Amino acid sequence: MNVPNVLYDGRSAGELRSLLGVPRVELHDAVTSTLDVAHALGAGGAPAGTLILADEQTAGRGRSGRRWESRPGSGIWLTIVERPEDPSAVELLSIRLGLAAARVLDRWVDDVVRLKWPNDLYVGGGKLAGILVEARWRDRRLDWAALGLGINVVAPVGVEREAAALRVGSRCVAVLEALVPALREAAAVRGPLAERELESYAARDMARGRRCTAPANGVVEGIGADGALLVRTEDGAAPFRSGSLVLEEEA
Repeated sequence: MNVPNVLYDGRSAGELRSLLGVPRVELHDAVTSTLDVAHALGAGGAPAGTLILADEQTAGRGRSGRRWESRPGSGIWLTIVERPEDPSAVELLSIRLGLAAARVLDRWVDDVVRLKWPNDLYVGGGKLAGILVEARWRDRRLDWAALGLGINVVAPVGVEREAAALRVGSRCVAVLEALVPALREAAAVRGPLAERELESYAARDMARGRRCTAPANGVVEGIGADGALLVRTEDGAAPFRSGSLVLEEEA
């Protein structure tokens, strides 16, 4: 539940609910992860579009159990509860959310936002944002999906790799006003990736044509309509639907 009197960028939960056009907004000073809150709300019947925002995550998480640094006042840490009608499209959510977020965040950075399969957004050589989708099923039926997104408003220091951030002076509420509808629209898309989506991804793909060491040794050739990473190896082109992409210079 909302913590009383918590404001987000000067706005109350009710104000944000009206501004963003969502049925419910949960605001927190600090949580382990907004994903944890989303799952609790999803299990309690929270409607699709429920938005959770926190100023700090004490145990923010990324793909493969990695930790996402979420210091107070340093980023936009959010999760949206959705109840997709096409379970087969769940595996494509990270790709579609990344495309939607990149188009929006272009307005708040000084370069084109690039995508790194399956769930990272980069500006220049630094990671700007990360996406994590966690789905919950009941009797083989998709019950809800928690769409997690972390965006650096201030670049973290002392991290292992270079990081990027939004332009100085960016207002979180202004970003959310454009971002939340775009994410919700992307989450509602059915079926495999369309040709226009593949073209949009290719235009932002930071890995295409570069050598990688994981999930296999080879050259990245892009992604398929099913969201799989395509890598040209010594044995020919191969699709990969899980794992992380490690470029040769990152190894």
